[in-house]
This record gives sequence, structure tokens and C-alpha cells, in this order.
Amino acid sequence: MVTATVREWYDEEGWGVLDSPETPGGCWGHFSHIQMAGFRTLTAGQRVELDWEDPGFRQDGYPYRAVNIVPR
Repeated sequence: MVTATVREWYDEEGWGVLDSPETPGGCWGHFSHIQMAGFRTLTAGQRVELDWEDPGFRQDGYPYRAVNIVPR
């Protein structure tokens, strides 16, 4: 896992963009990737731990996709 910062989170749609040195250009994440029961949203600027993958295509314009997000 790497440390990332939430760039923006769209509560109504349940997804957002996370930034880390390992995911240049941004990492797309969905509330279903958040690994804490009851969490459906994150806040801009919030720090998280992140596992990601490079799906080989651009999901919503971002080159990486989160597979696990753990709020700090």
C-alpha cells in the first residue's frame, strides 16, 4: 500500500480521484473500494492508504484504478 491524498470526491456518484507519487495523473476510486464498513465518501485532502492497479486503459480519464482504499 502507498500513501495517497484525495484530490476530489463526488459524493453523489460515489467515486473520486486519489493522488500519490506512484500513480501520476491520478487514481480512480469507487466507494466499493473503501475497506472500512460504512464509509461511502472521502473528503478532498484526506490521506488514505491505497492499493492500485494499471488496468491497461483509462478509467474515466485516469490511468490507474484503486483496488483497496483505507482511510487514515
